[in-house]
Amino acid sequence: MSVTRFVPIAPATLRQEVRKSIFLANAANAASPEAALDFIAAVSDRDATHNCWAWRIGQQYRFSDDGEPGGTAGRPILQAVDGQRMDNTVVVVTRWYGGIKLGAGGLARAYGGAAAECLRLAAKTEWVVMSAVEFFLPFPILPLLHARLAEFSATIEHERFDANGAVLRVGLPAARVEAFDAWVVAATRGRSAARRVD
Repeated sequence: MSVTRFVPIAPATLRQEVRKSIFLANAANAASPEAALDFIAAVSDRDATHNCWAWRIGQQYRFSDDGEPGGTAGRPILQAVDGQRMDNTVVVVTRWYGGIKLGAGGLARAYGGAAAECLRLAAKTEWVVMSAVEFFLPFPILPLLHARLAEFSATIEHERFDANGAVLRVGLPAARVEAFDAWVVAATRGRSAARRVD
């Protein structure tokens, strides 16, 4: 069973002070690595001491300590993203040094804590992975399909008709493909099946 993931629906910001250093966390949705890098460039402050960041998009991820000791900033930010079960998410934590050293553990707690709290407070929604399937349906079964689309959270993306029926392309949550295919097989008495096309 897959774990429910979430995605920010709007940019979020959180400011914290830790022993005179200011930590400003900015988080946003990022649908691609390029979008994540654009966000990082947009919110990073050249006058700050460090702009540390992390992003996760599916199985892809990257992080940067931006000059902080290795493993004290970028990785804790990424761990906050994963700990909040976020996907398609980028977080930048900007630090203005306040004159008191925090040590490796203190830095990791400050960066990870700012990122986690920012994501906890962010407006988010469940991330639904979508799939597309194609299949053939005879004309008599088409009304049944239309009546059942909502049940599968499915929408018709394309349909092509011939003398016997229609070849349809339907978009639906990936988690519902197996049940939808079972319905197509049962409705057509085994003469058709839903084939993934994505």
